[in-house]
Amino acid sequence: QLQFVESGGGLVQPGGSLRLSCAASGFTFDYYAMGWFRQAPGKEREGVACIRNSAASTNYADSVKGRFTISRDNAKNTVYLQMNSLTPEDTAIYYCAAVRIVQSMCTMIPLPSWGQGTQVTVSS
Repeated sequence: QLQFVESGGGLVQPGGSLRLSCAASGFTFDYYAMGWFRQAPGKEREGVACIRNSAASTNYADSVKGRFTISRDNAKNTVYLQMNSLTPEDTAIYYCAAVRIVQSMCTMIPLPSWGQGTQVTVSS
């Protein structure tokens, strides 16, 4: 069973940075592509970034390109999201999930298993 524990969220001022972590368990982590998702109040959950199991390729939502970086450490069964130049529009609960691979690329199509998420609030 895929299990995830997200951490690293908090309150940060606009322009600030945060690094999120997601510890995975219950499956062979390095067999799976991974993704980060977020859900803002009143909005649907959306994909933010994904990374192939080998970390050979990544993909980002247009809204975060150039500001966010996804990475993974297969030895630690952990995926990270470095978030820089944060804006109030980045305020959301952030989740990680295993994601599908299509034509050798990671996608933001999650497998149906979620952690509790970590709250990110960007406010002055």
